[in-house]
Amino acid sequence: MIPFNNLKFLHEQLKDELHEAAERVLNSGWYILGPELEAFEAAFAAYHNVAHAAGVANGTDAIELALRAAGIGPGDEVITVAHTAVATVCAVEQTGATPVMVDIDPLTYTMSVAAAEAAITARTKVLLPVHLYGHPADVSPLRALADRHNLLLIEDCAQAHGARLNGRLVGTWGHMGTFSFYPTKNLGAYGDGGAVITNDPVYADKLKRLRNYGQTSRYVHQERGINSRLDEMQAAILSVKLAHLDHHNAERNTLAGLYKQTLQESKSVRLPYAAPNVDHVYHLYVVRVPERDSVMEALKTRGVGTLIHYPVPVHRQQAYADLGYKEGSLPETERAASEIMSLPMYIGLTHENVLAVGEALKATVA
Repeated sequence: MIPFNNLKFLHEQLKDELHEAAERVLNSGWYILGPELEAFEAAFAAYHNVAHAAGVANGTDAIELALRAAGIGPGDEVITVAHTAVATVCAVEQTGATPVMVDIDPLTYTMSVAAAEAAITARTKVLLPVHLYGHPADVSPLRALADRHNLLLIEDCAQAHGARLNGRLVGTWGHMGTFSFYPTKNLGAYGDGGAVITNDPVYADKLKRLRNYGQTSRYVHQERGINSRLDEMQAAILSVKLAHLDHHNAERNTLAGLYKQTLQESKSVRLPYAAPNVDHVYHLYVVRVPERDSVMEALKTRGVGTLIHYPVPVHRQQAYADLGYKEGSLPETERAASEIMSLPMYIGLTHENVLAVGEALKATVA
């Protein structure tokens, strides 16, 4: 059996460093808003060559707090995509703002610049593209579009830690970049975690207040905030893993290259696209196949685990039916959702595993 994901190998690989970090936290007696968080925030900001990073409880909160730090709330519109984890849209709604979902580019599965521009109204305040599967959204023209219309650009980088566009890291193109450290991410914690990066000191200060009840000093609250703090244990673990991120992303690229080598001659399998000006980090390895559901069942019988990211776009979810999107309103998004399939991709997946998955897929779709 080749599972879709397996986090045990990565822990085994880094076990000594991780256990040392955990022991350090346990022995410190300080578990919330302490030196481990400060050290990780400094390292994460330095990695991105930005001035500030604020650790928060999870990636959903990272988006919500970034929006709130920018003053986004009821009456405002935030343009984003439906081809994403529901967390992106959930975070927008938690601010009281209205999510406006637009279609995707069929090659990259990320926000269509033309669709975003067409959706701008007098109420639009933010463009919120999602860097999906490890491939950057086309944030260069999106930033130009935001500047032209006096909008904010806030990036959802939950699936693209370390990815680059034109040599520049995702999260640094916008006014703020948001990250999730869910355990399966390229940079994953051992629980929930998230962060926001920015070069703006005003946003940074407000983010750090909002994550801690709007507090400026003990029992003194300048504004209404929430409880959303990245704890010391997760910060220490993330500091260890951050030092290995680029190496692990390179391993993912090697695995992706093996998949391509094995599958490129198949006329029935559409491989992931990587634009020539990006550094893809392959958080997921997503292919498109005809009769996707039956292919997944056949692979399961062959001992290969697969998933779909995502089978039902947000605009077609029952929970968001009141937003009024009809079937066919986002055609590229809906077409992708009916055909995509994610193959195993994780640190510890062997070259033999990749070749076996590739051969099983070819035999299934042939």
